[in-house]
Amino acid sequence: MLKNLDMLLRGLAGRENRVAELQSVLTACQALGPDNGGPGELEKIRCITDWLKACSVTDLTRLDAPDPRVPEGLRPNLVARMPGKGRRTLWLFGHTDVVPPGDLTAWSGDPWQVRREGDWLYGRGVEDNQQAIVSMLLLAEELAAHGLTPELNLGMVFMADEETGNTYGLRRILTAAPELFSPDDLYIVPDAGSPVGDAIEVAEKGQLWLRVRTTGAQCHASAPQQGRNAFLAGADMVLAAHNGLRAAFADANPLFIPPFSTFVPSKHEPNVPNINTVPGSDVFYLDCRLLPQVDPEAVLARLQATAAEVGARHRVRIEVETVQWQPATAAPVVSPVVTALRAAVARIYGVEARPVGIGGGTVAALLRERGLPAVVWSCIANTCHQPNERSSITATLKDAQVFAHILMNAAHV
Repeated sequence: MLKNLDMLLRGLAGRENRVAELQSVLTACQALGPDNGGPGELEKIRCITDWLKACSVTDLTRLDAPDPRVPEGLRPNLVARMPGKGRRTLWLFGHTDVVPPGDLTAWSGDPWQVRREGDWLYGRGVEDNQQAIVSMLLLAEELAAHGLTPELNLGMVFMADEETGNTYGLRRILTAAPELFSPDDLYIVPDAGSPVGDAIEVAEKGQLWLRVRTTGAQCHASAPQQGRNAFLAGADMVLAAHNGLRAAFADANPLFIPPFSTFVPSKHEPNVPNINTVPGSDVFYLDCRLLPQVDPEAVLARLQATAAEVGARHRVRIEVETVQWQPATAAPVVSPVVTALRAAVARIYGVEARPVGIGGGTVAALLRERGLPAVVWSCIANTCHQPNERSSITATLKDAQVFAHILMNAAHV
């Protein structure tokens, strides 16, 4: 078995041009979901399917979700499986959708055309989440090329809609085919990590999104005393909410990065279209990432009390509404997948990986909610959603080698 592993690792080591080729094809697909103004992920799934079929992967299952907002009326989800010697499966998850490029002037080139500079590939989606997808596909290709049967079965999930809630992606898969997944299997989501590969994410903070709406009275900006400026009151509310919640919920937990709950003002809706009008309505949003011990109801109650105080001060009405709540989730710090991953990372990257918690939300939370011990790991530069998003060719290949190490070493699980 060690001979087969070494053969697999050597085969994956020399595939730099293959990484660049596949990244270029996937990036050009522009897999934006309809919430982000795009046609969906179908073109990208077709590319992935063609690649797998060329590798003689025949166990392919589509678990699509209907969505009339996209041209062909569906959001595609693909499950691919390659048989191993045992009953347990190593599951790897990659999402096919990407976020919009944003300000095009902030990019050094066309975000939909991959640009290569040394070890780095630049383009929208190359890191989030195509690095994972490419690692998965290259692993499948090498297994097929050498005719190897690994110790574990290999399961690969290519899902839609990760960037906008997972309703049409992993939630659909788990509802349509829950029998695919066993608590005894190993689950890795390569959608977060560190630049050296030493962070195994085993826990995620609770995710509470809030809409804060301020209602005042519109008037001419030359006579502000005739109205009640909702924008001004909303700005006061932004600071009061951020500072007040941070002080009220100041507990720390060293497992998480950062080690405390965060309360971040984020989206702000347009109010009035012209400069010389005092707005009578203003809406902003808070993105709260809560440590497991923090009660979201307590956060909401505190914010509503702050809203009453700020509203009275400005003679406006401030309403707080929950947009989304995702409870905190955690996998066991000591588990077969953590043990196997630490051994593989030590062999391939030469570092000691440690369990951590993060504030970001991944699909691992959906798996953990169903009793499936999922962890999140990859070696990435953390440029997701940024202009000039980039991915390392070397890291892409080494990530594939890490997965190969786990797949071929049943002794670790």
